Amino acid sequence: MEIIKPYSTNYKYSKGRLYQETESNSRTPYMRDRDRLIHSAAFRRLEHKTQVFVHHEGDNFRSRLTHTIEVTQIARTIARHLGLDQDLAETIALAHDLGHTPFGHAGEESLNDAMKLYGGFDHNAQTLRIVTKLERKYAQFDGLNLTWESLEGIVKHNGPLKKNIPTAITEYQNYVKKIDKRQDLKLKLFPGPEAQVAGIADDIAYCNHDLDDGIRAGLFTIDEISHIEHIKRIIDSLELKWGDIEKRRLLHETIRNLISDMIKDVIDESSSVINKGMFQNVDEIRSLDFPVISFSKKASKNNEVLRKFLLKKMYRHTIVNRMTTKAKRIVNDLFTAFAVDFSILPIEWRERVEVENRNQKYRVISDYIAGMTDRYAIMEHKRIFDLHGGWSGTSLYEKRDR
Repeated sequence: MEIIKPYSTNYKYSKGRLYQETESNSRTPYMRDRDRLIHSAAFRRLEHKTQVFVHHEGDNFRSRLTHTIEVTQIARTIARHLGLDQDLAETIALAHDLGHTPFGHAGEESLNDAMKLYGGFDHNAQTLRIVTKLERKYAQFDGLNLTWESLEGIVKHNGPLKKNIPTAITEYQNYVKKIDKRQDLKLKLFPGPEAQVAGIADDIAYCNHDLDDGIRAGLFTIDEISHIEHIKRIIDSLELKWGDIEKRRLLHETIRNLISDMIKDVIDESSSVINKGMFQNVDEIRSLDFPVISFSKKASKNNEVLRKFLLKKMYRHTIVNRMTTKAKRIVNDLFTAFAVDFSILPIEWRERVEVENRNQKYRVISDYIAGMTDRYAIMEHKRIFDLHGGWSGTSLYEKRDR
């Protein structure tokens, strides 16, 4: 039986939704939030968005969608052990990367550069735009009308926002304050523990699974990662147990053990902090000046060593750098082309541009590009810049929900 602790986020005391709805008798509000995300167009598009490797580099590399599913699984595991609301943790984990551009962080950097004069671009802020404005499915409202707790987690799962707040988040804050001050996201405070769980689950997932993808891509070997002390201990114990185990199985077992160790560390460390604090409600956790969900100091140091290894051997590898250069070029070319001539946007998006003021016209272009999958961005670039093809000017991709 699931045991919910008093310091968890209790859906019975939710601050509700911006637009009032009759809640379900069979699902909690956070279950409904989760389901709305899964059925959104933005969630489906994650299947063809880059994690590290562009989709055509290989079918076995992680996409933004498979990464999201892995984060969600880890978040539910941690939430269950800590007596938190698993559905809320899952919801925030499912949403955490919805706002990513095509081509991962390379696309985000390029779009942010293009948007510098118009408020910049930030994928967390874009996620908020998606779930509050850009998804257009429901008769009563734009967006998904998620609960306050889900929105708070989406915006603050990496911690409080005290300076350099993205424009899209500021705009939302100003909007809700005009119509319902209770919906203010309280940016300077830490989020509830479920959001903190989703944030740390993201760290666990991407570090370990990037190891797998990096070795699969031939950027480094399992022998190289065995020089990292805490990984070497795992590999040594596995080889002692299984003898002459084949490399592929050894890698899988190593990553499996790494993830398990990190999850256990988070549960142990967070339990210790929570027990010392004797928190009686979730607002006591929000009012702290530190997160209650965290790694131990030893695990944090180990994780930093692993990140530095991945930065050197993977994220800055020649193969990845070349993909990054191409990706930035595609995103920049698309933005420049649309900014110079709005009329080449698909009709639906051109209509949106025509009713906006100057700065918001560029935000619409940003929304269009950010919503693209890798392959759609490549196709759109070809249609615009390839003089020998792409004369049709339209495709089925333009007719889907965006």
